[in-house]
Amino acid sequence: MLEAIVSAGPKVEIVNSPVPTPGPTQVLIKVVVAAANPKDWKVPEWTGKQINTGDDGAGIVEAVGERVSDFRKGDRVAGFHEMGGPSGTYVDFEEASPVPLTAGTAAAGLFEEDGGLGLPLPSSPPYETIPLVIYGASGSVGAFAVQLAKKANIHPLICVAGGGAKTIEHLLDTSKGDTIVDYRKGDEAVTKGIKAALAGKTLKHALDTTAHGSTSVNIAKAMTEGGTIARTLGPEGELPNGVKQFQLSVSTVHSPQQEFGATMFKLFGQGLQQGRLQPRPYEVVRGGLNMLEKALADLKAGKASAVKYVLRIDETDGVDGMS
Repeated sequence: MLEAIVSAGPKVEIVNSPVPTPGPTQVLIKVVVAAANPKDWKVPEWTGKQINTGDDGAGIVEAVGERVSDFRKGDRVAGFHEMGGPSGTYVDFEEASPVPLTAGTAAAGLFEEDGGLGLPLPSSPPYETIPLVIYGASGSVGAFAVQLAKKANIHPLICVAGGGAKTIEHLLDTSKGDTIVDYRKGDEAVTKGIKAALAGKTLKHALDTTAHGSTSVNIAKAMTEGGTIARTLGPEGELPNGVKQFQLSVSTVHSPQQEFGATMFKLFGQGLQQGRLQPRPYEVVRGGLNMLEKALADLKAGKASAVKYVLRIDETDGVDGMS
């Protein structure tokens, strides 16, 4: 099989690797479409180490371990490495491939008790009002956070977005105070916009999916003491008003939060099947893995606004076409 090895730059090397044999509880997937994520260029740059990319993918089950009962060879699935929720036949591979990592990150940030904001789950929606700020709401993680929070009856949703705002407008419930704040108007306008949307309510929870520069500071200025911001990247300094911040980690859905992960990923599969969870807009980067380096460079340059880059593996040089 072919494997894409990413180093700082970003630079990508395509190498031949042996096909792995799944362990007792593992699933081997023949990937049809892989999604590119910002962390794919950030991790090699920050750590100085090479990584093999492709945490997000959709394809067909090739083999299953002896203790696997939920999947069988030939199933159409989407997965976040150690297997996530099935995409079945109700969405295209291109639509399914970005779901596992991005929706999983949103769910972990919103609902996990340890490592997340600990908000009420969709299965136990609150009756009281719980304002929530989602910064970067038109990005993949942010847009899934909007949908999951709405399903959990968390309102008002104060969504900070820019040019991609139109892609999430239809997801909001304005009757419950959901609104969009345009970050392009500047830092001061963002804080004022959040405060105006709160209409006197207390803000205690925020999910910062941008997590860069002044984003968390803008949120914290609208919070009262004791508020908490979950960030997709590590803290960059102390925040005003005694606001707490932490970096969330989606990897906990594998361990130690396996039960939470299993519950959420089944919810994703059901949501896609029933049309209650909407996939994000995507752009196919033609040329398969041969064009991964360009895709990551474009991600680094900020060229992907409210769209997910995906790559069809069968367009890679040296890969046989897939039926």
